[in-house]
Amino acid sequence: MRKKIVAGNWKMNTTVPEGIELAKAVVAKSAETPANVGLIVAAPFTHLVSVASVLEGSKVELAAQNCADHEKGAYTGEVSVDMLKSAGCKWTILGHSERRQYYGETDEKLVTKTKLALGAGLGVILCVGENLDQREAGKHFEVVTEQVKNVLYNFTAEEMKHIVVAYEPVWAIGTGKTASAEQAEEIHACIRSVLAGKFGGQVAEDTTILYGGSCKPSNAAELFAQKDIDGGLIGGAALKADDFIQIALSY
Repeated sequence: MRKKIVAGNWKMNTTVPEGIELAKAVVAKSAETPANVGLIVAAPFTHLVSVASVLEGSKVELAAQNCADHEKGAYTGEVSVDMLKSAGCKWTILGHSERRQYYGETDEKLVTKTKLALGAGLGVILCVGENLDQREAGKHFEVVTEQVKNVLYNFTAEEMKHIVVAYEPVWAIGTGKTASAEQAEEIHACIRSVLAGKFGGQVAEDTTILYGGSCKPSNAAELFAQKDIDGGLIGGAALKADDFIQIALSY
């Protein structure tokens, strides 16, 4: 049975002391959440070592929000997968829509980053999704299918055990809009079908697919009730421990 996950992406929010307090609050409430629901927090690079020490011994795992596309060397300002691993990370988010939109991340670069992350023993939360123009043009299935194929078809069934997919309707991030549960489910089902086309039904069935578009306590239960939605990649609501835990309790 595939794993349920609620992952909080703090983005470029909180100072280090604020992040430590948020992590402490999440850990304190994490015991309330179902045993079969994994919890992940993705803190800024500056916070990772401090937050890792707070999470130690709890069920909450640590993620980075990105990684470098080189193993090491003269790449000023970049953070390598080995650095993330040594800081206590178990995961990294890759291909978030904001990285694609603002920093020109391509599927090709995401293949490189995913290979490096897996090689370092990090799990990957790979984000895919369409923007508003693509949605309104009716190209959402086409766009998401292409993104999944361009990146994940470069990996093996064994490597897929360490990859989680997160579907982001880009038009629903930070806008207050939310895809309906039905809209989200049909894309999640599409992603699972695309994975089955390459890896077979069992791998597709075992792959965790998260919803990442303005998921909050008020809509989490309806979203999580869908057959192919296995949890959420949470943005704004992850900055409040009560909201984040409430979402995890929506199972």
